[in-house]
Amino acid sequence: MSLALKLVLTPVLLAQAALTRRRLPRLPEAEGPRQGEVGAGPPLRLLITGDSSAAGVGVVSQRQALAGQLSRRVAERCAARVSWRLLARSGLNTLQTLELLRREAPPAADIAVVVTGVNDIIDRVPLRRAVSARQAIAHHLRSAQGVRHVVFAPLPPIHQLPAVPQPLRYVSGADARRHNAALARWTAQRPDVSRVAIDDLRLSRGVLAADGFHPGEPVYRHCAAVIAEHIATVVWPQLQPPRPPPPAPTPETPP
Repeated sequence: MSLALKLVLTPVLLAQAALTRRRLPRLPEAEGPRQGEVGAGPPLRLLITGDSSAAGVGVVSQRQALAGQLSRRVAERCAARVSWRLLARSGLNTLQTLELLRREAPPAADIAVVVTGVNDIIDRVPLRRAVSARQAIAHHLRSAQGVRHVVFAPLPPIHQLPAVPQPLRYVSGADARRHNAALARWTAQRPDVSRVAIDDLRLSRGVLAADGFHPGEPVYRHCAAVIAEHIATVVWPQLQPPRPPPPAPTPETPP
């Protein structure tokens, strides 16, 4: 979509965004513990932070939500004892997530998974400012919380959300793709951050929550599996201490 057409549509888009917010039912965050330990093996400290999708809006319990499913899958795939902590609030954009982390100061972690971005799109946060906020989150987690690697989840395919009317759905989906592309370019420049690619996610009434906007249990399950695979194959091996070389064979003593 051209910039000129987008500017023409801006009053319509703002009106649709405000109407959509009012019409969507306010679903609660998932109930249950927001920290725990699962699995056996070497210790792995995992922090999950972000917006409503991190907080588990759309399902009843944290066991069904991203944090519960992700911690179990990471423990299984990494053969590790995962101590996990969830720090998330519904409605936060990326900058507000940073403010939450600064205010709450969660315990140190080895790996942090950050789930933000949809509210940046809804709030019309400029792309450069959203990327800058993600950079600030990574810096804060690395310097203040001792996090060794920060994993960013991508924005979902907003253009598939049935609760969002057209043309807002189309424009928001295009903005989400731009944000994802910018996030991919930035994370490719740093070894201590990465972006998960969840390119096969398909959203419909059958896999979403009752509001047609937030994830349902199938979406959380799929995303947890993909993120856990990324951590197990890309992140966790980099954080392991190098194995010592095998001892040299003892030369045989001649008879």
